[in-house]
Amino acid sequence: MEGFLFQATIFLAAMVIAVPIASRLGFGSVLGYLAAGIIIGPITGLVGGQQTAELQHVAEFGVVMMLFLIGLELEPRALWDMRHRLLGLGGLQITLTTLAVMGGAMYFGQGWSVALAIGMIFALSSTAIVLQTLSEKGLMQTGGGRSSFSVLLAQDIAVIPMLAFLPLLALPKGADAVLSGVLMRGAEAGAAHGDAPAAPHEAAQSFMASLPGWGATLVTIAAVAAIILTGVYLTRPVFRFIHAARLREMYTALALLIVVGISFLMMLVGLSPALGAFLAGVVLANSEFRHELESDLAPFKGLLLGLFFITVGAGINFEVLFGAPILIVGMAAALILVKGGILYLLGRIFALRGRDLWLFTLSLAQAGEFGFVLVAFSKQQNVLPRGMEEILLLVIALTMLITPLLFILYDWLSKRMTDGAEMPEADEIDSTGPVIIAGIGRFGQVVNRLVRSSGFETVVLDHDLTAIQSMRRFGVKGFFGDPTRPDLLHAAGLAEARILVVALDSPDAAVRLVSFARRERPDLHIVARARDRTHVFRLYQAGANDIVRELFDSSLRAGRYVLENMGLTDFEAAEIAQTFYQHDRQSVRDLAALWDPDTPTLENAAYMARARELEEALQTMLLSQLEANGEVARDAGEAKHER
Repeated sequence: MEGFLFQATIFLAAMVIAVPIASRLGFGSVLGYLAAGIIIGPITGLVGGQQTAELQHVAEFGVVMMLFLIGLELEPRALWDMRHRLLGLGGLQITLTTLAVMGGAMYFGQGWSVALAIGMIFALSSTAIVLQTLSEKGLMQTGGGRSSFSVLLAQDIAVIPMLAFLPLLALPKGADAVLSGVLMRGAEAGAAHGDAPAAPHEAAQSFMASLPGWGATLVTIAAVAAIILTGVYLTRPVFRFIHAARLREMYTALALLIVVGISFLMMLVGLSPALGAFLAGVVLANSEFRHELESDLAPFKGLLLGLFFITVGAGINFEVLFGAPILIVGMAAALILVKGGILYLLGRIFALRGRDLWLFTLSLAQAGEFGFVLVAFSKQQNVLPRGMEEILLLVIALTMLITPLLFILYDWLSKRMTDGAEMPEADEIDSTGPVIIAGIGRFGQVVNRLVRSSGFETVVLDHDLTAIQSMRRFGVKGFFGDPTRPDLLHAAGLAEARILVVALDSPDAAVRLVSFARRERPDLHIVARARDRTHVFRLYQAGANDIVRELFDSSLRAGRYVLENMGLTDFEAAEIAQTFYQHDRQSVRDLAALWDPDTPTLENAAYMARARELEEALQTMLLSQLEANGEVARDAGEAKHER
């Protein structure tokens, strides 16, 4: 017991130390988990290979749960709507990469079955690293980000047929063939201690071992059909039965039962539990219990998946790396170059250009975490020769470790590209008006509708061609182009305009536009949208007249609703909200004079002292107003009673 607690302490401590550090450095949580495993395993030797292997059998359920939750997100209708990009861009990437890697492996002497397995393993990219990095950098909604997501989704779906197909590639089983499944390992351990193995387990394993490759595939299809039928016809009655108990923990128990039970049945017949879990998730995607399942399993998935990556890092055999460093590093570099070349070619075919093309190419050039799953499954099914799995695991891990460098390379390339290289030519502006609106997102659209509906002409500029085209469909004229370009602003009538509305998404671009407009037109009234208080200060110093924080008014209205439902009258809540609004506006002016862009806010002593004074003054002001309103209400009540 003490040994287990010691091992658990080591793994959890490594997790909570290494992962936050990696996330802060911008490397992502997956690389943090891998680094933690490498430190406690090969480097320091705090955990041994046997303990790591035993723990990995449990941690593999994190991958199973991840596939189940991915399946819950993939409604059949949504998959059908994305079929062109999934089958086109994603399908071509998987096929071409698999064939290219297969050809390279055969050139170096591998048999076609082993080469094909390696090609499928290396065709997959890292969903966890890429999606997290795209979200952190705000690149998910770009053309390159959306294309990358489509390919990753296609790869996640392709894991399932790959798992079903790999048994067909099994090598002839010799006396030293690796037996598959945790159950067989458990049976062997029991036999070693003199215990009789469970008869159903032994019979199932013997049956699967005796089947040819095509027979194992037929069993896979039968198991898939059984899971689909069970999910369609039995899940809802069971959930209703559990719901009648009205015990919250029973939902969690049922969610775990679904995943663990499917894993047990799949492993019983020698198949991957991830296969059944993914299909069960897709079957339940339209169920009314979908969100309940997601919330119950998400904590287990995150913890077990992180533990899985730690065990992968701890299980890396650095003796193999040091024994053939040129071979392994060369394989990793060759994989990135070959995969990147295919991605670049497909990106150009599918009309990606400039930054989007390089983002798509560099973000997906690595191997991924599902490669670990396929390597382990291939080892169990005797698809790979003995010892090759360690080399493949090292190549996958190295490419994942290099991924942050690829995103750094993208940032370097992106800064040296001009927008004109990836966007069509700007429109020729043939009209002017008293109001120029730069940016036609959600914020700019509301401003534009209000002003135009009041009878005033506007000139709309935006660098998002899709947004401009959408406006034109509704009969609203707008011009495509970068609003920060001086020539476009002058063509839009900057010299004669009375008001400039700056509603750009980029804070830096908004500040540049305000600064330029103020230099050109000292008398121009500038209304600017700000993201936060710091952005307010920057716009204030740049010369904006009226600055609107994008969430301030809506937050103020929400706070007013809270006060009304806490017992204040509509009038009292409105008065307090108005007082808060006026005080905040004055506070921003006071703090803007003390704000220094070269000094961190928390280290600016004068700023912090004034901010505390203003907050105390606000509390005193609001409490006094509440007391005054209460006295007025009491006096009115007494006067009414006397009458």
